[in-house]
Amino acid sequence: MTQPERTSLTHELLSKVPAVTLGFWIIKILCTTLGETGGDTVSMTWLGETTEKAGQSGINGYLAGTAIFGVLLVVLAFLQIRARRFNPWLYWATIIASTTAGTTLADFTTRSLGIGYWGGSLLLLGLVLASLFTWKRVLGSVDVNSITGPRQEIFYWVTITFSQTLGTALGDWAAEDRNGTALRDWMAGGGLGYAGGAIAFGTALAVLAGLFYFTRISRVALFWMAFILTRPLGATVGDFFDKPHAQGGLEISRPIASLILAAAVVLLILVLPQRAGRHPGAEAKA
Repeated sequence: MTQPERTSLTHELLSKVPAVTLGFWIIKILCTTLGETGGDTVSMTWLGETTEKAGQSGINGYLAGTAIFGVLLVVLAFLQIRARRFNPWLYWATIIASTTAGTTLADFTTRSLGIGYWGGSLLLLGLVLASLFTWKRVLGSVDVNSITGPRQEIFYWVTITFSQTLGTALGDWAAEDRNGTALRDWMAGGGLGYAGGAIAFGTALAVLAGLFYFTRISRVALFWMAFILTRPLGATVGDFFDKPHAQGGLEISRPIASLILAAAVVLLILVLPQRAGRHPGAEAKA
């Protein structure tokens, strides 16, 4: 292989994950919000998991929703891994699939398995940490700028899906009402409400941004913390849109809220600059 061919291949491999810019985080938060309303639309509204007909068909709506979005995620992730260069539409479609699958999987874990939000959050946190540890152990780095081949991409999408699922459980836990001040009540719900949860997670993200600009804390660690926290922010905002007024929500139809959010994502992909991320050594290799 000639030097120009090696250079071209290097650039193609390094251009499949978007640069982490402000636009990236804005679209990511909207996608996670869409994942919440979209996942709930399928599992709760269409499959009836939160209606009086729940369980009558013998099908668990959360599990069925997870299967639907899981298949979609596998297909899109496969196409993303096979792609030779960055395609914003394919990348963000895969992100949306991971966050909708994360929504239904988190609901199945915390509700259908009966381990609650706190138990589900601990289980999912363990999966995220295990994925990152294995990724680091096998390939030497969990930096998104080091994604240069299929193995890194597989770890990337597995970790992202676990983080999306964890974020859903955290968001639901933070917003859930609690009946008292005992430890068991606190473990059952954070009691912040949907608006309060959104403010809390938004504040946490602002703190991480401050740490990024004013400290030397590992950028890789900050990225993954921020990536996880955008999901509960999206979860609480999504629930705020579609939950009843009595529960502190706006009571917007889940399908309608999902369509509005999807339109906003499409618009921002068109408007905001979408450029591929680059490995720190790309210039030297070129």
